[in-house]
Amino acid sequence: MKKFSLAGRTLAVVSALALVGSVSACSTGGASSSSSDDGEPLEVWTRSSADAAKTYDKVFADFTEKTGIEINYQAVEEFDTQLAARASEKDLPDVMINDAASLGNYASQGFLLPVDQSSIEGEADISQTTWDQNKGLDGTIYGVPFSRQTNVLMVRKDWREKLGLAQPKTWDDLTAMATAFATQDPDGDGQADTYGMVVPGTAKSAYIARWGVPYIWQAGGDIIESDGEGTYESVIDSPETAEAMTFIRTQFCTPGNVVPGSLNLTTGDSPFFAEGTAGIYLTGPYNIPNFDRAVGKENVEVVPMPAGPASTTTFAEGENIYFGASSTKAEQQKALAEYLISPEAQELAMDVQPADSTTVSQPVVRLSVNKNVDVADVLGDERWQVVADSYDDDAKTFTWSINYNPIRQALADGMNAMMADCNSDIPAGLASIDSTITTELKNQDLLK
Repeated sequence: MKKFSLAGRTLAVVSALALVGSVSACSTGGASSSSSDDGEPLEVWTRSSADAAKTYDKVFADFTEKTGIEINYQAVEEFDTQLAARASEKDLPDVMINDAASLGNYASQGFLLPVDQSSIEGEADISQTTWDQNKGLDGTIYGVPFSRQTNVLMVRKDWREKLGLAQPKTWDDLTAMATAFATQDPDGDGQADTYGMVVPGTAKSAYIARWGVPYIWQAGGDIIESDGEGTYESVIDSPETAEAMTFIRTQFCTPGNVVPGSLNLTTGDSPFFAEGTAGIYLTGPYNIPNFDRAVGKENVEVVPMPAGPASTTTFAEGENIYFGASSTKAEQQKALAEYLISPEAQELAMDVQPADSTTVSQPVVRLSVNKNVDVADVLGDERWQVVADSYDDDAKTFTWSINYNPIRQALADGMNAMMADCNSDIPAGLASIDSTITTELKNQDLLK
């Protein structure tokens, strides 16, 4: 067994301190300051669509009104590309709100300042389990939790009822529903113009991995496994994962079960549920308000994950508030984080315009990290209770403490290739993914 490498695990802290020192030296003639107010607004980036940015605009305006701290807010879609460019200039944004799964990647590159949990007002309103999710490999917390969510199955209720189908409880039920939606004219227009599943299936940014990983877990498979001592091994090449890949390929290779061309689609160019051409979408709950507007709230139901051979596990993720390592605005960073985790801000970030509004926005807090906020009560919508129950009972995340991006991408590349060929050799495909992941773990000094 490979020994735990303390030097490797402390690299993130050293890198962060080096970045801070370098920027401070350039900007202050060599004197470092942990907190200062240069009169410039606090620069805040989020990885957001235009719809989500409207909600952030509202939240940050409320923060400024309450504190007097001005925000220079930028919604950035190509987040990591632009962040890397800023890091090369040793001039990171002061605050970044982005995927919790990016924590290990950012920490390993020295992009983040450590967070002193005990210094954050309101920290006790967040469960210790949630705080612990934000620990790097060195045991240091590198982000303040902001939002959590889990993927759920959204179904066109009117289509399902028209065809006399029950809510899907198993993989077989899900396959049968997808086929029925594609072949039995659920919208009643007399045209063969409907499909079963929306699948963002491109390998780009690992979309297909995020969509498909619940089926791996539901079959009893996994991607990597920890030995509990800081090292990992690839476990992707297993009979259980092969069963999941076979199920997924069945959907792609059954005409109409999946929207044609899905292997090239991201979430941004997959509007088929909202457009009324597909009736099943495994996706995040942030889509609920927009789908309600598009096809009617009464026609959108949120369904617990159908059971696979081993479980009903689904994919969970979230967003964290990260403090940029080059920032000298520690007090302003802290003030914003404390506001964002407060019940008032969490509820404001959940709220969007009514379904009949012409103003489109998305909730940027899906499930509150604050124990005093109940999403179903705030929104008055029991569908969100299904989301909350799914998170509590069935959710599983990728491993956030390491740089998981290359591992996730290896899975996505392999899955996309296997789904592109209805006669693909699944065992060989999994063996190839296994080899790539093993090499990546070795490169990160994490291989068991």
